[in-house]
Amino acid sequence: MSLPALAALPAALLPLVARGEQSLQQAFAAHSIEAVEQFDSWPEHRRETLRRVVAASDFVLEQAQRDPQMFLQLAAAGELEASLTSGSLRTQLEQILQDCEDEDELGRRLRRFRNRQQLRIIWRDISRQADLVETCRDLSDLADVCVDLAYHWLYQRLCAQSGTPIGNRSGQPQHMVILGMGKLGAHELNLSSDIDLIFGYPEGGETEGVKRSLDNQEFFTRLGQKLIKALDVITVDGFVFRTDMRLRPYGSAGPLVYSFNALEQYYQDQGRDWERYAMIKARVVGGDQVAGAQLLNMLRPFVYRRYLDFSAIEALRSMKQLIQQEVRRKGMSENIKLGSGGIREVEFVAQAFQLIHGGRDLSLQQRSLFVVLQTLEYQGYLPEAVTDELREGYIFLRYVEHALQAIDDRQTQMLPEDDLTRARVAFIMGFDSWEAFHDKLMFWRGRVDWHFRGVISDPDEDDDSEDIVGGEWLPLWEDRQEEDDACRQLEEAGFQSPLSAWQRLMGLRSSVQVRTMQRLGRERLDAFMPRLLAKIVEQDNPDLVLERVLPLIEAIARRSAYVVLLTENPNALQRLLTLCAASPWIAEQMARFPLLLDELLNEGRLFKPPLAPELAAQLRERLMRIPEEDLEQQMEALRHFKLAHGLRVAASEITGTLPLMKVSDYLTWLAEAILDQVLALSWRHMVSKYGTPRRADGSLCDPDFIVIGYGKVGGIELGHGSDLDLVFIHDGDPQAETDGAKSIDGAQFFNRLGQRIIHLLTTQTNSGQLYEVDMRLRPSGAAGLLVSSLGAFERYQQGEAWTWEHQALVRARVLVGSERVGKAFEAVRAQVLGRERDLDKLRTEVSEMRAKMRDNLGSKSTVAGTASNAFDASTSYDLKQDAGGIVDIEFMVQYAALAWSNQYPELLEFTDNIRILEGLERVGLLPGEDARLLQDIYKAYRSVAHRQALQKQPGVVSGDQFESERRTVMRIWRELGLN
Repeated sequence: MSLPALAALPAALLPLVARGEQSLQQAFAAHSIEAVEQFDSWPEHRRETLRRVVAASDFVLEQAQRDPQMFLQLAAAGELEASLTSGSLRTQLEQILQDCEDEDELGRRLRRFRNRQQLRIIWRDISRQADLVETCRDLSDLADVCVDLAYHWLYQRLCAQSGTPIGNRSGQPQHMVILGMGKLGAHELNLSSDIDLIFGYPEGGETEGVKRSLDNQEFFTRLGQKLIKALDVITVDGFVFRTDMRLRPYGSAGPLVYSFNALEQYYQDQGRDWERYAMIKARVVGGDQVAGAQLLNMLRPFVYRRYLDFSAIEALRSMKQLIQQEVRRKGMSENIKLGSGGIREVEFVAQAFQLIHGGRDLSLQQRSLFVVLQTLEYQGYLPEAVTDELREGYIFLRYVEHALQAIDDRQTQMLPEDDLTRARVAFIMGFDSWEAFHDKLMFWRGRVDWHFRGVISDPDEDDDSEDIVGGEWLPLWEDRQEEDDACRQLEEAGFQSPLSAWQRLMGLRSSVQVRTMQRLGRERLDAFMPRLLAKIVEQDNPDLVLERVLPLIEAIARRSAYVVLLTENPNALQRLLTLCAASPWIAEQMARFPLLLDELLNEGRLFKPPLAPELAAQLRERLMRIPEEDLEQQMEALRHFKLAHGLRVAASEITGTLPLMKVSDYLTWLAEAILDQVLALSWRHMVSKYGTPRRADGSLCDPDFIVIGYGKVGGIELGHGSDLDLVFIHDGDPQAETDGAKSIDGAQFFNRLGQRIIHLLTTQTNSGQLYEVDMRLRPSGAAGLLVSSLGAFERYQQGEAWTWEHQALVRARVLVGSERVGKAFEAVRAQVLGRERDLDKLRTEVSEMRAKMRDNLGSKSTVAGTASNAFDASTSYDLKQDAGGIVDIEFMVQYAALAWSNQYPELLEFTDNIRILEGLERVGLLPGEDARLLQDIYKAYRSVAHRQALQKQPGVVSGDQFESERRTVMRIWRELGLN
């Protein structure tokens, strides 16, 4: 293997040499006279090498200055220029750790040993006393020795403390197996590599030998944590090796240590292509070597398929495309590892053949890249000229990598921009100038890229093929980034709280739903999440959208058909994010009921809910397709229908295609359509069970039953999530028996019919409930019968009802049921409301009821709107209950209907406030300007209340809002004589 030539020291580096020699002389003098004498006795060839190394590496100089004795001992022992075997390194470290007492001391000794060996390795690399393979082997052996001996030292202490872990099945003591991945596994570590590790143990069980035993999982987790701390934590002595555990199953979200069975199960069920790619180089670097060999044999079928696996090349193409996107996004074209024609492309070429053919051709089941390239040539997979160029290009690039990292022991593959560092890199590489070096570098990058495209690139794609949507987010989602890098990417993309966003994403990754997914579902989720993030960052408030949409993603993670729906329909995904951004209520509905995602596919349908007749017809048609006896499916169909159309109305309201009054219309029509079918289903059930009830004349009822709506549903003012105020009335004979085999009297029949209706409306199923139902407005309230006869209802209203009950009756109307009984109810309503009243008494009763409500339900900061701070921004204002609010307007309308409908019966024609106000203006009872003001104010209040509901916020605003509107309402209230 050719070594880069040694270049003459350039003038630009001579000041570094002078300062370095001076610093060393001072360090030796400060240490001892013997140190100075020992250094002075160095032969000239070593001094010349020192000048070259000092010119190139700050790290060597710093270590020599910090510990002159160590530096001089290395030279005196001949190790500075020596190649040490793995056995020699192991023997040295064993002696160093022999009398080590505690974990802190373990960390210090490991770090000093590492610094000593790192100095030696860099010295030999820069001075060309070691070639690339030897340097990589030295570094990998150093890592092996540090990992294994630190493990065994910690294992013995933890066993003494917590007992020895014993396997349940074998009854034998258990050791951990430490797999080294990537370059460590292949004996190809660079001068400043991370080490990628995976921890496993053979079988479950618990520790023995102490009073309080530990589960094997807990024992090895503690041991793994201690090992990482011993290797990775940066102290005053530096670190041993940066340790990365993210290649384990589920990344940082998963357990730190897995049993062999758990590892096998994970890779069999959920292992993904990039994990196959990583596992090619897996090697046992510490712990139980025998058990480790068994583990690798268990995992081999995951890595190497027994058939020709051409799907692997598509996976590698996707991985490379994602890397290229990341390179472009971060401006990393000067990265000699990830950029075009870089180290990673040579590795991809070799591993593509390994993944495709390695299951059948055992000669390809190798870790070393050089061995694989040689095998590809010998076995005829690639021409000799190609493998030669890939090998030579790879060697050159790896030397460049070492040159970049030797300067200050820093993990980098980026070409420098400053002249001094460029001069050092060119010098280390044996070139007289940066330009000459850079020309050679670009030659090799060009050749590598050429061969890479010949193997990996899709022949059907041109060079300008589109990026994978959201590909720049895949490393973050797969937890292949450090936390700081991930947060930086999120911040650059517009997140105000990047750490919270990252924690939410990692929380999703670690959730039970995601961790227990099968491989296909996980692959679908992995394909979707980068697309999702790419769309989220286009939103005005990505933090808020991410927070709202992730519960939905967690809910659908295991139902991957929905994930595919959103992946393959970017417009549907966009609509989802738009709606979630606008309304947490919608986001919550989506998360609770993912079946609503289907509604996002058709934009025209989503933003254009059907009118009342079409709505009713659609629901009838849907229920007709369900067998009459299948109540469960009928209930689900009703709920799905309500959810879907409720979403359409909310979406239309958010996008402005439906004004407030139409929103209430649609929600009310939806309730009526559902009530109509619920009544029909309940009637059929009751008749099939008991037969048909009878009228007073003996004829059969059909059904002689009506559902009366009060409050918001009666006033056609339903909002999102509104409950239903209902009253049930029948006109059958309470005493007459039904005509069925299992007959009951009419009173029982209609009472059970009412119970059945409430049951269908309120029962919780997988799709929630249809509506909350409030029956307290029936005669005598909760103490009264659930269902009243028409006669009993009339007698109660005429003789026993309170004024507030007559106020409520103003907004009452028939929703569904018998047309004949409905007309009879309207007559009763008109008669009750239209009777002549004592206006003074009426005003007093209405005013007292309103005052009582205001005191009990209004904001404490205002008292009937007269407090001095009633319009202060520091107070809150309840749109509904406070003075000048919604209820004041409703009470005025109800007062007017009760006071004057005996003279103007047309006031009873409608039940909604807006049209009653129009009637008051039309008959001259309310000035036109005041009527229109009340209408506009009422709409404004309700519009805000609707928006608040979609934001899952109460109908409360700042006290300084709506001041003029509130004053107007209170003025008209007073002018009507109310107080």
